[in-house]
Amino acid sequence: MRIGLLTDGGYPYATGESRLWCDRLVRGLAQHEFDVYALSRSAQQEGNGWIQLPPSVLRVRTAPLWSAQGDGRAYGRRERRRFVGHFEELITAVRTPDEGAAEGGGGDRARHTAAFAEGLYGLAELARDHGGLATALRSETAVRILESACHAPGARRGVRGATVPDYLVFADQLERALRPLSLDWYDDEGLGAVDLCHATTGGSAALAGLLAKRFFGTPLLVTEYGVQLRAHYLAAGPGGDAPLRAPVRALLAAFQGRLAAEVYRQAAVITPGNTHARRWQERCGADRAKLRTVYPGMETERFAALGEREAGGDSGDPRTLVWVGRIEPAKDLISLLHAFADIRKEEPEARLRIIGAAAQGAEATAYLAHCRALAAQLFPDAHAVGDNCVSFEEVGGPGAPELVDAYAAGGVIVLSSIVEGFPVSLVEAMFCGRATVSTDVGAVVEVIGGTGLVVPPRNPRALADACVALLRDPRRRERLGAAARARALELFTVEQNVAAFHGIYLELISHAPVRRPAETVDAHGEPLPFANPAEAYVPGHWTAGRAGTVTAPTPGPVPGPVPMVPPVSMPRPPTVPVPVPVAMSSTARPRASRPAEAVGAVAGPTRGGSDV
Repeated sequence: MRIGLLTDGGYPYATGESRLWCDRLVRGLAQHEFDVYALSRSAQQEGNGWIQLPPSVLRVRTAPLWSAQGDGRAYGRRERRRFVGHFEELITAVRTPDEGAAEGGGGDRARHTAAFAEGLYGLAELARDHGGLATALRSETAVRILESACHAPGARRGVRGATVPDYLVFADQLERALRPLSLDWYDDEGLGAVDLCHATTGGSAALAGLLAKRFFGTPLLVTEYGVQLRAHYLAAGPGGDAPLRAPVRALLAAFQGRLAAEVYRQAAVITPGNTHARRWQERCGADRAKLRTVYPGMETERFAALGEREAGGDSGDPRTLVWVGRIEPAKDLISLLHAFADIRKEEPEARLRIIGAAAQGAEATAYLAHCRALAAQLFPDAHAVGDNCVSFEEVGGPGAPELVDAYAAGGVIVLSSIVEGFPVSLVEAMFCGRATVSTDVGAVVEVIGGTGLVVPPRNPRALADACVALLRDPRRRERLGAAARARALELFTVEQNVAAFHGIYLELISHAPVRRPAETVDAHGEPLPFANPAEAYVPGHWTAGRAGTVTAPTPGPVPGPVPMVPPVSMPRPPTVPVPVPVAMSSTARPRASRPAEAVGAVAGPTRGGSDV
């Protein structure tokens, strides 16, 4: 089958969240063909290029979401009237809260989601017919509609204080989010040619899948390993990457919530990566019957040797705790350092190695500097004599040339996060057969499944007690490490991930209706009998140039008509004369449901309007 893979800020680019698992999926399902429709998030991402693509990827089409864009087209009066109507419908659904949201608000949510969908698809059809949507979304008309909607009775409390700069910022963000509506992907050579759309995330990437279903009836599969709405909340908040004023955050959150509800409503199957993501999806209106958890697939080969050594008794330095990950405030290294100060009081020989990727951005660099300063303050004596009980290292450095060396450095792996989706570093530690101590955030409990110790987040004392318990009990470390490795090999491998999606692909295709050309179906969409003559399925000159027919792969001699002669071994049946109706007028025409030569008979006079 042919799959339309919809990505946002990942595959096929060399950087991004989804590039690894998408590449493993495409390579693991080499029997299928893939068309990739990718949205890029920055000029740097585009500059870094693509990863090497396998032969099963037939085509890649890209579009940027990071740059301001407009085609300069101004709508005429009729198009402007259509835009105003659809945009007002969409914005009204965005600015109106669901009454009784605390109790569920199911009826209001369904009604507002339907109104949002009408406005969304109306804008999409306008963009398909006339273009110009990007310019219209940034126009003065759009800003006036926003201002009127935010000050109308019944508007959300958080948007009532919006000002003109807030409307301009929101209009810019909304145009970028809706940019897939203006792309030239929706034709018979684009998404109309695929059998299935697989959105690797929600949000803007899934918009293309919504339109493919709207215009062509293509089934939509949505996978979310990190829920897009949750990621928006984290990024747009006061401590996020792009802090915005409260009214803008409220409008964007409402828009993303309505879009998520529509995506979940139209998707045939939704595959969250864990129960934590599943709960977010259900809260946003996803039907439980559509939800199927598919864990991410991770490569095991590079950790196999260490895991086997662990099974043989090589459990690393029994006095060393190791933290592995990306250094940022959400990882809460501050609590980890305070916990380690308590650990040193009970285990003076203990060491802590913090091993991460190079700090990216000013915020990460400042946070790393703060952690270094805190470590020097908490352990002044160790720094004075040159005994660094706490070390900050990078993967690829002398102490950890490879990622697997980081996990091999200690007997216990620690995760101290206060915000976590799917804990990749925890699964990698499990593949290595290491005992773990983790905080109860995100999908940690689901992943660890009783094969490690879990403590509350932001609790240095509890974290210290759990680490001390494992440092003092080597047999327990060995048992937990072996159980963790067995669990990881059962649930989190590439093979189980690919097998799960392969089954879902086949199931969706088996339930999808067959798409037929318009001239071969009746007003109810049912196939017309004999709409395609029988010779349309036989290679020959009569199939050339006919839409929807199968043509011969190579030219050859044209077969002649095959006479319908009974087999030699069977007696010829007696000929029964067919009476000719006497009342047939000279102007009457016999019914001809298909040409006589279509069944191999020689054309001749028909008798009584019957098929011969």
